Amino acid sequence: MADENPGTPPENAGHDGNRRDFLKKSTLLTAVALTPGPVLQAAAAEWDEKVAAAFEKVPLKLEVNGVKHKLSVEPRTTLLDLLREQLHLTGTKKGCDYGQCGACTVHVDGERVNSCLRLAVMEDGKKITTIEGLADGDKLHPMQEAFVKHDGFQCGYCTPGQIMSAVACIREGHAGSEGEIKEYMSGNICRCGAYSNIVAAIQDVKNGGQKV
Repeated sequence: MADENPGTPPENAGHDGNRRDFLKKSTLLTAVALTPGPVLQAAAAEWDEKVAAAFEKVPLKLEVNGVKHKLSVEPRTTLLDLLREQLHLTGTKKGCDYGQCGACTVHVDGERVNSCLRLAVMEDGKKITTIEGLADGDKLHPMQEAFVKHDGFQCGYCTPGQIMSAVACIREGHAGSEGEIKEYMSGNICRCGAYSNIVAAIQDVKNGGQKV
């Protein structure tokens, strides 16, 4: 008599599938175990070379705070890590490392950016300004002076990024009112809560007509 349900898989179909998978894995492990050591070492070395090639250093030219640099960097190196670890400009802080706190703010060709989100190789040939590049020798930048005058910092960790954003805020024309300043400074977080003093410092520089 013909099977009334010819499309129904046998009861042990799942078991047979598991057995086939087990046999495949066993065969693979056996093949690896029987492969001569030198062959495995050569394969591992070839893999290491491919990985290294993916991260091979590339040449990079930057002008940072008026100083020209010729560098070699891995493609995955962020601008933040390049500034801190290779150029030793540690004024730019690493906060969240996800572009959410603004502590790493620098200027690239005059525009503020979160340096933790930018790959260094993206900035080839560009001009970078960090907090170290704002002052003129021993003379503080007007925004730095204003932050001191209005106590625009407490622990100071976020201050470099706050100052770099504050300068950009005025240059961009976004310091017309207290509300506008708060809106365009919202990407910079101060865990100490010195926001009102920061706004006062920006307004002081803006209303004083000082060049930033």
